[in-house]
Amino acid sequence: MNATPGDLGGHNLAFAEALYAQFLEDPASVDPAWRAFFDPLREAAVPLGPSFRPRSIFAGGAGVLAAGANGHGNGNGNGAAVAAASRAAVRQERLDLLINAFRARGHLAADLDPLGRPHADDPGLTPAAFGLDEADLDQPNPSRVARSARTIRELLAHLRTTYSRTIGVQFMHIEHGEARRWLQERMEETRNHLELTRAEQVRLLTKLTDAEIFEQFIQKKFLGAKSFSLEGGESLIPLLDLAIDRAADHGVSEVVIGMAHRGRLNVLANILGKSPRQIFREFEDRDPELYLGRGDVKYHLGRTTEVTTAGGKQVQLTLCFNPSHLEFVSPVVEGRVRARQDRLGDEARQRVMPLMIHGDAAFAGQGIVQELLNMSALPGYRTGGALHVIVNNQIGFTTPPSAARSTLYATDVARMLHAPIFHVNGEDPEAVAQVARLAMDFRARFGEDVFVDLYCYRRHGHNEGDEPAFTQPVMYKQIRARRTVRESYVERLRETGLSQTTADAIAEERREHLEAELTEARRDDYKPEPASHRWLLWQHYKGGAWADVAPVATGVPQDRLRALLEKQLALPATFRPHAKVERLLAARAEMARGEKPLDWATAEAAALATLLTEGCRVRLSGQDVGRGTFSHRHAVLHDAEDGTQHVALRHLAPDQAPFEVWDSPLTEVAVVGFEWGVSLEQPDGLVLWEAQFGDFCNVAQVIIDQFITSAEDKWGLLSGLVMLLPHGFEGQGPEHSSARLERFLQLAAEDNVQVVNLTTPAQYFHALRRQVVSPWRKPLVVMSPKSLLRHPAAVSPLEDLAAGGFRTVIADERPAPAAVTRVLLVSGRLYYDLVEAREKQGRADVAIVRLEQLYPLDDAALAAALAPFPTAAPVVWVQEEPFNMGAWYFLRARAGAAFAGRRLEVVARPESASPATGSLAAHRHEQALLLRQAFGEA
Repeated sequence: MNATPGDLGGHNLAFAEALYAQFLEDPASVDPAWRAFFDPLREAAVPLGPSFRPRSIFAGGAGVLAAGANGHGNGNGNGAAVAAASRAAVRQERLDLLINAFRARGHLAADLDPLGRPHADDPGLTPAAFGLDEADLDQPNPSRVARSARTIRELLAHLRTTYSRTIGVQFMHIEHGEARRWLQERMEETRNHLELTRAEQVRLLTKLTDAEIFEQFIQKKFLGAKSFSLEGGESLIPLLDLAIDRAADHGVSEVVIGMAHRGRLNVLANILGKSPRQIFREFEDRDPELYLGRGDVKYHLGRTTEVTTAGGKQVQLTLCFNPSHLEFVSPVVEGRVRARQDRLGDEARQRVMPLMIHGDAAFAGQGIVQELLNMSALPGYRTGGALHVIVNNQIGFTTPPSAARSTLYATDVARMLHAPIFHVNGEDPEAVAQVARLAMDFRARFGEDVFVDLYCYRRHGHNEGDEPAFTQPVMYKQIRARRTVRESYVERLRETGLSQTTADAIAEERREHLEAELTEARRDDYKPEPASHRWLLWQHYKGGAWADVAPVATGVPQDRLRALLEKQLALPATFRPHAKVERLLAARAEMARGEKPLDWATAEAAALATLLTEGCRVRLSGQDVGRGTFSHRHAVLHDAEDGTQHVALRHLAPDQAPFEVWDSPLTEVAVVGFEWGVSLEQPDGLVLWEAQFGDFCNVAQVIIDQFITSAEDKWGLLSGLVMLLPHGFEGQGPEHSSARLERFLQLAAEDNVQVVNLTTPAQYFHALRRQVVSPWRKPLVVMSPKSLLRHPAAVSPLEDLAAGGFRTVIADERPAPAAVTRVLLVSGRLYYDLVEAREKQGRADVAIVRLEQLYPLDDAALAAALAPFPTAAPVVWVQEEPFNMGAWYFLRARAGAAFAGRRLEVVARPESASPATGSLAAHRHEQALLLRQAFGEA
């Protein structure tokens, strides 16, 4: 290439850079014209290397350099101009890198820790680190950033204030360029500082005072009682107050809040308006008769209330009940928000906001956080962005961050999302106010999650009786020497003219109010506040005892069933189904016409169609539920050529209710928590979660134990969630045989849950419809089938769906009662093996009674099914599960009037630590032995 400096342009800068590198090695090796061109650059000490490449030098100085090379000036004589241009270009490049470094790493230099401990890392944000010297700093500011800054020195001061004062922001990981630019402009234009009026400052002070005085009052009046104080993190209260206000300004009318126990009482009192007298009465614990065997500790309780914001807007606040499992309430919050948005028709996801308050140790330590964040942008689970507040006590019980996480920040898992993370020093309330406003504005603008990492400390131990100095002596020496957040802010306001008298008056008024509330709480005639978590949505539904609920008819006329099934077979004219799906649809057409009995999937489709056309919203989620794990459902059809989807259950009638079917991410605990949350807000709908295999529900055990099965007893919350758990011993090994029926039966008490193991598609049809038609709202656990989905005997004629309702027990009318010498009691898939064995053996003396509903146990129906048979005939419970699993222990413990005068025996696999064998041959051998034993053979 014979190019000269006069040819220099954007298209050949790479050539010039390479030639410049050669010149630096050996000036004589390049053409004299290029040597004259490069000499000023070398004199200006323009470097060549990975960090500071001369591309911008050539681009910025090309005009000056080329002018000299083209004879408009002498190359050497114009050296000063060339050098000046070169130095300016180098300075600009270095400054741009430093500006970008502040945006990317400024948070590392921010003053975040209220305890003032030194930073672990040097972020390298000094001018010298970027090759800028003192002389450079006094040059005019060439950047468009902070145009009010006259010099580079002033510009850097502006950047330090913006990114490294008491707010540190991580946002450069966001791939959405518009979101990054929006944040940049909002922060840099204001130095990331909110100018507050005196009234707004007094409001901040008042909220801080509310938080501080409340905690101090409880410590003084209820010495030694656990309250899980917010002291050290009082800035949470003004943060929530301001965030809710700002959200309301953006059109949010409802906020659903989830949090653990620390600070919950303070949030209840000072954000949700729960009367202090009620909280104090709970501390007094004077009404034990109201809570015998039920209820929960005061710092797990929730509340729903309506508040008026400073801007005069009405906002409904709901604080979810939460056990001591910290982060596990978060998917419940998201599910409740999603359901409320759906009910309001809020497709933009703007009117209801999730707000979650996390602890630093839990946010980093509990995997459910990652699961929840992964779900946040998925179409079946999106809620338009949550506000996450991490109350960063910088300790977890007694464990320091160095032992609790492998990351610098507790919030680092949040970087998986394209969401900003605002770290803020909790001892700077005005910085907290800025972050609250900015976070809410970002959420409103982009519909994404936002994270506020509120750096604070925990003034006491894990609870008020714990001694934290045992394990953190240095930290707690610092804490005990510190003034409170409120005291520090009062001092700051005094410097700007607020009188101490005004601040003291606010505190005194709060103390007097709490004293009056305590007096009321201690009155003998005190009446507790009515529960605030119920609302009109639930007025037609009830919980309580199963015996108090009348049976409901769930049959649907055959003509209507046929019409709805045929409607589901009508595909768009251009739709091309898979060949195997086409055969499946042809079989369903025969079922719709009554030419064939219905299989399990068709009965389910019929049940859902009837409910949808009766105005009942249906939501089905889980792994692979659109097709079904066992390729049986095909609720979502895919065009075989272009993948276009068709969901027949959405095309039944113009006025039908919505049908949602969502393939979930590969998680159980977060999805089950989400769906339970949905069910709390949709008592008039049907919410179903299906496990890929029943044993996968193990992963959701916290949600099952602490929420689903105990919520009514602890918190008075009702739910109609349906859990479909494929169950059955069919030779698939230890992990895909058992849905752990025994665990649900162990949890069953006080009619808190329904557990069924069904034998026919018609029973499944009626069970689903009963879940909606009956006003009784309890979770329904279905030991759903696998092989029965295609078993030739596990079918139901259309008339079985049209007649009657669900049967808790199905009697055996085949044998002559007087001839019966043995009664087999069974549930689920095993029934068909027993029937086949009885037919082969010609055992007319054996009756087989099906226990379809294991809980609540219908003693009357069971007694009626057994009554025709001689009392001398033993009743043998036959189960596929090992002796120590399944329903045997439950039935033996519950054997009551239904078995009166009868001998109850069991046939089961031998006790085992694992549910099933991994050998198919061994399984078949065990099954054959089980059947022989069931019929009394050795």
